[in-house]
Amino acid sequence: MNKNFNLKKLTGMRLFMPIVCLLAVLLINVITTPGFFKISLNNGVLYGYIIDVVNRASELVVLAVGMTLVTAASGGQDISVGAVMAVAAAICCQILSGGDVSTNAFQNPFILAVIAALAGAVLCGAFNGFLVAKLNIQPMVATLILFTAGRGIAQLITKGQITYVRVDSYKLLGGYIGKCPIPTPIFAAVIVILIVHFILKKTALGLYIESVGINATASRLVGLNSTMIKFLTYAICGFLAGIAGLVASSRIYSADANNIGLNLEMDAILAVALGGNVLGGGKFSLMGSVIGAYTIQALTTTLYAMNVSADQLPVYKAIVVVIIVTLQSPVFKKAVAGMKAKRSLKRLAAEGGNQ
Repeated sequence: MNKNFNLKKLTGMRLFMPIVCLLAVLLINVITTPGFFKISLNNGVLYGYIIDVVNRASELVVLAVGMTLVTAASGGQDISVGAVMAVAAAICCQILSGGDVSTNAFQNPFILAVIAALAGAVLCGAFNGFLVAKLNIQPMVATLILFTAGRGIAQLITKGQITYVRVDSYKLLGGYIGKCPIPTPIFAAVIVILIVHFILKKTALGLYIESVGINATASRLVGLNSTMIKFLTYAICGFLAGIAGLVASSRIYSADANNIGLNLEMDAILAVALGGNVLGGGKFSLMGSVIGAYTIQALTTTLYAMNVSADQLPVYKAIVVVIIVTLQSPVFKKAVAGMKAKRSLKRLAAEGGNQ
């Protein structure tokens, strides 16, 4: 009886299904690629499939953190984060290149470029927040504006060209720091997770976000500024999208407005869903979204290892995601619980008949 109680308590935990899904994807990796967990050190740098998964998931993890807050507070999603990544990358690289895409000279301070890029990203997030929180426009419609126009803005900033930057300090964000064998993007993702988790746990912000997401009207009646809280989550989401954009552009030493962050907004939303979060808002699990992001990247790496082409990748990914989301859906869980209850009744009836 105690074992059954512990199992029921374990399966009822919010992170149970996200962890199970991640482990299932990793198990498939081990079956299809026996050396998946093998890690080697070559020329002072760590190599391996698992390192690649954690490294390549860094931008998605950062986006998923911001998307979780937006979803919880507004009951909607920010589909412009990929475009905001492109805008931040364009601003940073344009400043570092001195405003001339033909030069690679370091003519402006690196810190100035980063601050300007993040400020631009926050401005984009604030614009979305104003439309959603103040004008009460549906989040999907409000963020569709920058989803459509964001890459055009990035193209205007870079004058329609790919801005290349050959600045050693800029390469560090997407590469390696000194002789550290661990890629820098992993540290960036971990730092973002820790800071946001600390803020949510040590302040009342997390509680306020959940309260507004569950019932904005009731929250306003008890004294919470629901408009400001929603606005703040979108501004934070924009800021985190800016960080992800800097990491992505640092990997390729350039600002490619057409490709940086392309389709990542969809993966970020999927990460939130796979993390067991309700897309209608309310209670949320930050770590669930993080696990969901790593699950998606592990799935992507698996498909590439199985020689699935980039054109076919979304189809296979969609199939797997539908299966995972179905397993986590309340309807499926209720159906499983009903089957278990019927089985228990039959067993009790059989035992009663034998007596």
